[in-house]
Amino acid sequence: MNTASSTQTTLTLFGGVACVLIVASAIGALLKWRVAKGLPNAVIDNLNSRVNAWWVMVAVIGLAFAFGKGGVIVLFYLISFYALREFISLAYTRRGDHHAIALAFFVALPVQYFLIWIDWYGLYEIFIPVYAFLVLPILAAMGGDTRRFLERTSKIQWGLMVCVFCISHVPALLTLPIPGFEDRNLLLIAFLVIVVQGSDVLQYVWGKLFGKRKVAPELSPSKTWEGLIGGVASATALGAALSWATPFTPWQAALMALTICVMGFFGGLVMSAIKRDRGVKDWGTMIEGHGGMLDRLDSVIFAAPIYFHVLRYWWVP
Repeated sequence: MNTASSTQTTLTLFGGVACVLIVASAIGALLKWRVAKGLPNAVIDNLNSRVNAWWVMVAVIGLAFAFGKGGVIVLFYLISFYALREFISLAYTRRGDHHAIALAFFVALPVQYFLIWIDWYGLYEIFIPVYAFLVLPILAAMGGDTRRFLERTSKIQWGLMVCVFCISHVPALLTLPIPGFEDRNLLLIAFLVIVVQGSDVLQYVWGKLFGKRKVAPELSPSKTWEGLIGGVASATALGAALSWATPFTPWQAALMALTICVMGFFGGLVMSAIKRDRGVKDWGTMIEGHGGMLDRLDSVIFAAPIYFHVLRYWWVP
C-alpha cells in the first residue's frame, strides 16, 4: 500500500474517533442542560471532563502521528518521563537513592528510546531488564544507606520497567517490518490505543448500566464482572471491525483485541494494587477527569509488550 493510501486510512480512523467524541460531547451538553439544569452534577461533570480530556489527548496523538516516527517517539518519551515521575513521587526513597533515580531518568530513559529510534531490537529488549536492573542496585548500594534497601531498589526498578520499558513498546511497533504492511505501522499503534482504551470506556459503561458483582473490591471497587465481560466482548468486536486497517483477518483482529483487552484489564488491577498500597486514589492530577498519566496508561502498560511480541513473532518473517 502506498503512502497516500496509508495516510487516508489513518485519517479515516481519526475521523471516526472524532465523530464518536462529537456525539459524546453533544450527549454531555444535553445531559448538563436537561438533567442538571446547568447546575453542578458530579456524574455529568465528570463525564464532560473526561470527554474534554479525550479531545486533548486525541489532538496530541494526532499531532505526533503527523510528524511520523520522530513525533511518536518524542511523544512516548515524554509520556514515559511523566509516568516515571509520578511513580517515583509515590515511592519511598532516601538520599542514597538519588544517583539511581538520576540514572533512571537521564540515562536509562533516553537510551531506551534512542535504541528504538535506531531500531536496535537486540539491545532495547534487554537494556532495562538486564543492564539497568543490575546497575541501579549497585548505585544505590554505593550510597551507603541500607535502610529498607530491598524495598527502595525494587521500587525504582519496577518503576523503570512499567513506565519506560513497557510503554516504549508502543513506538517500537514502528520498527516491525511486516510484509505487505510497509509504511502503515502507525495503524498498529492506532489499533492498540483504540481497542485498549475503548475497552476501558466500554467496561465503565457496561458496569454503570448492569454491574452488580465486584471483580476485586479491595483493589478496584468500580470494576464488576458485568462490566468486564461486556466491555471486553464489545472491544473484541470493535477490534474485529477495525481489521481493515491492520494486517489481520477479522478473526485474527478479534483474537488480538481479546488478548490485549484482557492484559489491559490485569494491568489496571496491578496498578490499582500499587495505588492502594500507597494509599492514594489517583497517580496524579495531570489529566482532568483521568487523574495522572499512569491512570490513563495502566492498561496500555501491560498490553503493549504482549501486542508487540505477538506481532513480531507471528507477523514478521
